[in-house]
Amino acid sequence: MPAPGENLKVNGSRLWDTLMEMAKIGPGIAGGNNRQTVTDEDSEGRHLFQDWCTAAGCTMGVDTMGNMFARREGTDPDALPVYVGSHLDTQPTGGKYDGVLGVLSGLEVIRTMNDLDIKTKHPIVVTNWTNEEGTRFAPAMLASGVFAGIHTQDWAYDREDAKGKKFGDELARIGWKGDEPVGERKMHAFFELHIEQGPILEAENIQIGVVTHGQGLSWTEVTITGKDAHTGSTPMPMRKNAGLAMARVLEKVEEIALSHAPHAVGAAGHIDVYPNSRNVIPGKVVFTIDFRSPELSVIEDMETRLKTEAQAIVDAMDMTIDFKKVGGFDPVAFDETCVTAVRNAAERLGYSHMDLISGAGHDACWINRMYPTAMVMCPCVDGLSHNEAEEISQEWAAAGTDVLFHAVVETAEIVS
Repeated sequence: MPAPGENLKVNGSRLWDTLMEMAKIGPGIAGGNNRQTVTDEDSEGRHLFQDWCTAAGCTMGVDTMGNMFARREGTDPDALPVYVGSHLDTQPTGGKYDGVLGVLSGLEVIRTMNDLDIKTKHPIVVTNWTNEEGTRFAPAMLASGVFAGIHTQDWAYDREDAKGKKFGDELARIGWKGDEPVGERKMHAFFELHIEQGPILEAENIQIGVVTHGQGLSWTEVTITGKDAHTGSTPMPMRKNAGLAMARVLEKVEEIALSHAPHAVGAAGHIDVYPNSRNVIPGKVVFTIDFRSPELSVIEDMETRLKTEAQAIVDAMDMTIDFKKVGGFDPVAFDETCVTAVRNAAERLGYSHMDLISGAGHDACWINRMYPTAMVMCPCVDGLSHNEAEEISQEWAAAGTDVLFHAVVETAEIVS
């Protein structure tokens, strides 16, 4: 397949301006964004993206999970499209780039092709996957999971947020429940650009991460039930302090993850304490353990040890514990041909690059189960993400999008 010329690059200033314009929708309180899935702010961001895609000559399709597909036609009507994209939804205190860069870099690929009058055999489709973050409606990567057959649509529609609102109802309310059956689209390949969300690229002064694998993930919701009691008048030996039991379990989580160093990780990011009053000993705690590793056997070992060792802790304290698997996916090995396209693009452009294992879950992890997939990563400052202080440079964004452009256009096959 012919490759675009070595000197062809995207318009980095235009890409950056587009990122900053999207960041005005759903602003956070500390410089980032709060544009959670299927909220009014999400709808506003979708409309802006649709307007940009229409102006770039694309047609927009929307499926019944709200996934958006902006299509630029190829010269062969029978050729399967090359897809590119990520997500526009954010964490409650999210940054301006997590996911958003992956969608708007895809738009920039289309805009650059238009500027240079590049035609491809295969159509190119820029995708915005719904509810990648999973912060309002668990689990993460919900809509791409339905697309890939991991979840049923009815099950996804029934997911509830903290206020008891259902995903399907909210999707319809904001007007982005499309008519197209989810999962019927076929792909020639899928590419996703994302910020690293880790410190490796910046620390090594590397411009491009070539993602070869994705870590597997396991989310286990743990509920420990003790007994509410007055903090001042209950003798220490007579307490059933669920908060203390949780603390001891979390020490075990740290110990378990460290036993599989260096690639395994584990922590609790979501914690609810009841009744959450200053002068009441916690009678119940609910928290979610997040274990990750690029090796399935390691994830399984960490899950087993968590249940065994946490049960022993709680039994010794005369309390009860319940475990509920609320999310997860197996480790991912991305398609070698697509990965090579990314690596070759970085080399042609003269960008420094290294192979990476993604520590976070991405929509690409689900799509990889169905179609050839690869990811590109660019650095982020101090590896910080899921935080309003998340930051990247205009140069990093442009370099990542340059590599994405070359990999996508090469895979879509330039027509002279």
